[in-house]
Amino acid sequence: MKRIGILSDTHAHWDERYARYFVDCDEIWHAGDIGSIEVLEQLESIKPVRAVYGNIDGAPIRIRTKQHQRFDIEGISVWITHIGGYPGKYAREVTPEVFRNPPKLFISGHSHITKVMYDKTLDCLHINPGAAGLYGFHKVRTLVRLVIDNGTFSDLEIIELRDERKDKNL
Repeated sequence: MKRIGILSDTHAHWDERYARYFVDCDEIWHAGDIGSIEVLEQLESIKPVRAVYGNIDGAPIRIRTKQHQRFDIEGISVWITHIGGYPGKYAREVTPEVFRNPPKLFISGHSHITKVMYDKTLDCLHINPGAAGLYGFHKVRTLVRLVIDNGTFSDLEIIELRDERKDKNL
């Protein structure tokens, strides 16, 4: 059993709540647009990290990460990429491979829109964790956690990182 923390589009922003929500995870997966090597290193100080680079990431991050991560964990094949699209509208770059060799879990970022969708055609769970950073049009920053155990998914959570000062005044 592996408990996984997933985030994307931090755009160089560090929030201490990343550590708080991911401390009980076994791994952290970042779906690109990390924004600074410092954010990557802070995540690595919490747990092992699997990360891909995004379109805003420069050389220091691209040297340490890949454009795509494909791996197996707990009986599940996983593909993490930054620009991946969605079921029914995958990005042109990933479409041939996603149909030739579909993963059971496809994670992408880029859109800043949190989505969890099941692709019946590919028998694949798609997750876009939304954006955890401050930059972008999104109104609520989000993280995702889930458990992968012997070929199954469970306990999927979408965590909203609202402005703590505003939340205290509600």
